Amino acid sequence: MTPDNLTNDMIPYVEFADNANERTPCVLVLDCSGSMRGEPIKQLNAGLKALEKELKEDIDASSRVQILIIKACGKEDEAVVASDWIDAMNFTAPTMEAGGLTPLGKAVELALKKIEAQKDLYDSCGVSSKRPWIFLVSDGEPTDYGWEQAAEKCIEAQKNKKVIVHAIGTQGANLEKLAKFSIMAPKRLVGLKFTEFFLWLSRSVSCVSKAAPHADDLLKDINAWNEE
Repeated sequence: MTPDNLTNDMIPYVEFADNANERTPCVLVLDCSGSMRGEPIKQLNAGLKALEKELKEDIDASSRVQILIIKACGKEDEAVVASDWIDAMNFTAPTMEAGGLTPLGKAVELALKKIEAQKDLYDSCGVSSKRPWIFLVSDGEPTDYGWEQAAEKCIEAQKNKKVIVHAIGTQGANLEKLAKFSIMAPKRLVGLKFTEFFLWLSRSVSCVSKAAPHADDLLKDINAWNEE
């Protein structure tokens, strides 16, 4: 079959046929609401570019880490896939735009659904995978109706060892509410250190992608971006 004959449904299967490495799925749920306008969204986009570069330059991570980006923003409290599942070697950082509200509940629900579907795809293709990670980065508070129920689903998925969730609050974020999404205490970003955060994220998922099966989750030092 030539590439011109491929359908969108077949592309993931071809990708796995060419690269059968174990995958480490990584989901970024990014708050791009109106309060991120100006320098914050500029720094967020710079951080995503740094993440792209770092992962592509890591030979192992580039073929083992898969990225999915979901943005939580919009006038209708929408959660939208900004960049669908893709191996790090082929990842191109999307340009995020700020605007609208902060539907974190819908965003994490979408993340959990996408993770479940991707796990089914891995299984059907005979590809092993590490436990998925969700990084929830927000500078505000959830605005969508029923976000508490979505947060409970997120906690349940963590307790059942289906996912690992890291909640990261930027300046002014309500960490008490972010804590409802993760069984681990949320962290706070210092200023606008998105690039430092994404570099840490890249190196962390790289370590995990290379670790032996069932090894403990490894996280590098967070001092470069975390506010004590």
